[in-house]
Amino acid sequence: MRLSDEKISAALASDLSKWSLDGDFIRRQLVFADFKEAWGFMNEVALSAESLNHHPTWANVYNRVDIRLSTHDANGLTQLDLELAHLIEACLTRRNHTG
Repeated sequence: MRLSDEKISAALASDLSKWSLDGDFIRRQLVFADFKEAWGFMNEVALSAESLNHHPTWANVYNRVDIRLSTHDANGLTQLDLELAHLIEACLTRRNHTG
């Protein structure tokens, strides 16, 4: 079920404050020290995403990773997107990534 605008705004204003709304997506752009760090992060996120059976739309160029989350079947954001965003934030915390 698609999330209400209020639920999305509340999530972005609190524990997902480093994410932004981008149309029907929430988005986070990250910069790592190098390609190896970026790729390691993406690998860890891929395993979490697979466990949820929910996958990000993302791009990687050298040390940069651009992540966009949306539920295509719902044509917008659902609880799965927030869950995956939280898993991504946990991964960043484990890696001591501050950006």
